Amino acid sequence: MNRPPHTRRNFLKSASAEAALASLGLCGSTAAAAQLGGAGLVAPRRSHHAPSAKRLLMIFFTGGFSQVDTFDFKPQLQKNHGKIIPAEELYYKFEGELLASPFRFAPAGEMGLMVSELFPYLSTVIDELCVIRSLHTDILEHSEATLAMHTGSPQLAMPGLGAWLSYGLGTANPNLPAHVVLAKRKPYGGTKGWDNGFLPPHHQGVRIIPGNNPIPNIESQARSTTLAELEQLMRQDFNRAHANQRPDDLQLQARMSVDATARGMMRVAPSLFDVSTESQSTLDMYGIGPADKNSFGYQCLVARRMAEEGVRVIELIDSGSAHKNWDAHGNIHDHRENAKFSDQGTAALIRDLRQRGLLDETLVAICTEFGRTPWIQHKNKTPGRNHWHRAFTCLLAGGGVKGGITYGKTNEWGSEVVENPCHVHDYHATILHLLGLDHTELTYHYGGRDFRLTDVYGNVVREILC
Repeated sequence: MNRPPHTRRNFLKSASAEAALASLGLCGSTAAAAQLGGAGLVAPRRSHHAPSAKRLLMIFFTGGFSQVDTFDFKPQLQKNHGKIIPAEELYYKFEGELLASPFRFAPAGEMGLMVSELFPYLSTVIDELCVIRSLHTDILEHSEATLAMHTGSPQLAMPGLGAWLSYGLGTANPNLPAHVVLAKRKPYGGTKGWDNGFLPPHHQGVRIIPGNNPIPNIESQARSTTLAELEQLMRQDFNRAHANQRPDDLQLQARMSVDATARGMMRVAPSLFDVSTESQSTLDMYGIGPADKNSFGYQCLVARRMAEEGVRVIELIDSGSAHKNWDAHGNIHDHRENAKFSDQGTAALIRDLRQRGLLDETLVAICTEFGRTPWIQHKNKTPGRNHWHRAFTCLLAGGGVKGGITYGKTNEWGSEVVENPCHVHDYHATILHLLGLDHTELTYHYGGRDFRLTDVYGNVVREILC
């Protein structure tokens, strides 16, 4: 919402509060304090069917991690290193040289699923994970593919998955947003992935920037609690009267809702980000050191605390578009640094949710925008891989999903899906289904038609459901 910030100082400077209220006929009619915590615009709603999960916790690995170097082991790729095969990159075809994975794979878990050495921690919780090896998408560019993974559309400015879930299900805690994004840096496509699009503005995701000041201006500057309460009542009545004169302006309603949530966050958020109350064993499990408020492990622990507090959708974004991410054009060995940053925290989050009895009601989605080629990048001839959209891997855990299994299959090089293809629309349809929503029924009428996250496509992948 690109409007000037409304602060107490600005409001009090602009006019006398008493005069403003009197001009609107509000003297003597300030709202009761109890109304401040009343039902909000994102109050919980009834789902289409009994849900398997109450919330979504999404972990997004920016840049496109390589399927053949992580969770889709290809022995033939190893044997045929250097072989020349028909290949393509972005918009042209050529003869490509196969690049064997430089990383060791080993069986993990009771089912012996093959996992790369890049993920020593995730391999210990592999029995909780459903490894979908047959994802495919429609586009090869970062920003568009990131948007597709978040909104279902690579081109149009559509609502994000979190916004759809906020719209469809609301939140269980009126003091916190229904949709929160923990992102030190913006991914490709910027904030569009968690935008509300044409949905009412209060469904927009709230970005939290990990660090010492994750939410700017969260502490009240009022000199006393009484003064703060009076100012809040005054502002709420002024806003309500203003909005009542403009009933069709959803932006006004949204800003009022955001104000109410902000007041709740002023009470709740400081303790939410303070992990000093956690046991040392928990901090060690996440790999969190003293005064650590930046590591991915810290972000994962905060995500677990948000899940406990009733936040409906929590997304973690590991790196940004302008920062070193998984986009390994020049050297696939760069994956080591990315995996080291995210592996321990991600595994600890899954383990912690299980230990606390939360995993069965929390759907964890670990995904990226696309995969990478099994052949050497054509232009620079270095041991790197280019973008690849026709086959890549994403994961699901908890929330009604079978653990310790794989779904889908790619060819001997990992470049084409040959069994049980799963489009991004199918991935979204399955996520919505697990949260109790029928993707064909979750619609919003806009511009003369009914829109939905999956457009006119998508099928629930029922084979992976418990």
